[in-house]
Amino acid sequence: MKLLHSNLRKGEVNVLVQQLDDLWYLSTIIEPNDIVQGKTLRKIRVGYGEEKAKDAVKKPVFLKIKVEKVEFSKHSSVLRVSGVIKEAPEDIPLGDYHTFNVEDNTSIIIIKEQWLKYQLDKLKEACSEKKSSLLICVHDREEAYFALLKKYGYEVLSHMQGEVMKKREENIKKENFYLNVINKMKEYADRHEIRQVIVASPSFWKEDLMKELKDNELRKKIILATCSSATKNGIEEVIKRPEVREALKQERAAKEINKVEELFTEIAKNNLAAYGLSETEKAASMGAVKELLITDSFIQKSRSENFYSQIDGVMKTVDKAKGEVEIISSEHEGGKKLDGLGGIAAILRFKMSY
Repeated sequence: MKLLHSNLRKGEVNVLVQQLDDLWYLSTIIEPNDIVQGKTLRKIRVGYGEEKAKDAVKKPVFLKIKVEKVEFSKHSSVLRVSGVIKEAPEDIPLGDYHTFNVEDNTSIIIIKEQWLKYQLDKLKEACSEKKSSLLICVHDREEAYFALLKKYGYEVLSHMQGEVMKKREENIKKENFYLNVINKMKEYADRHEIRQVIVASPSFWKEDLMKELKDNELRKKIILATCSSATKNGIEEVIKRPEVREALKQERAAKEINKVEELFTEIAKNNLAAYGLSETEKAASMGAVKELLITDSFIQKSRSENFYSQIDGVMKTVDKAKGEVEIISSEHEGGKKLDGLGGIAAILRFKMSY
């Protein structure tokens, strides 16, 4: 994301979307009652009298809306921001509804009455971080998954399966399959400008693969890890492995997963943790929240079921008490585990009860 203009005295920022991850960030920043303005396509009726009621054409116009709804799906690559029109050209009625479809290369202006610290932190993070440069390959001797680590989780790039051969041809099969995996790894490393590649497998398959690797440049980028299976679950497992934590510590997904693991450690010790909306809200009101963890899907749910004002109140209370607010993506295992606790939890400064 690129910050084009900022005037926080007026509560205004202008940003340019440059990649899919930016839409996820905006979905956590834009909230109901914000003002969003920019160029958008709008159906405008043309002609006169009865003809005007029949004919409509889509035209680019500049609109300002008061936000009521924010929806994001990484699968559609579009962020939908809907609300009531507050400013528009003369031929568009004020008070009508409009939806901004925010996508790659879209510029929008966001205006808030007050920018909270966590929102400014998200904005800074989105504008400063480059695209992911970490590739994960989990494999055994017959199967491999390739995934690109993203800020909102990870994206599976491809699944490769070797041909099943007779036992006496096993050595040939392994060699050919490993070479195919290496070639695909090199292709992705070049295409996505990969800085490091995490290669993981059960047993000793990764060591066998490395024996076939002749490309020294690719070899320098590789970190070896262990996983229990060459599956999507293996990818989740690799993200948490201690041998790759240092390499991944700057990556959003890994940081979020580790933060959720820290929460579960506190829960297991019956120590500094609260979870569920009621308990977390109580902890926030007491000034006990050191870090508030909330999933993006729980925020979306609160908006669709009309209790977002309660969630917003908790986040603002924590922010004012100098606590940290962490919005966790539900796309990875950490977010799914947090959703299992109700979608909201907190790591505390002190115990609320003994």
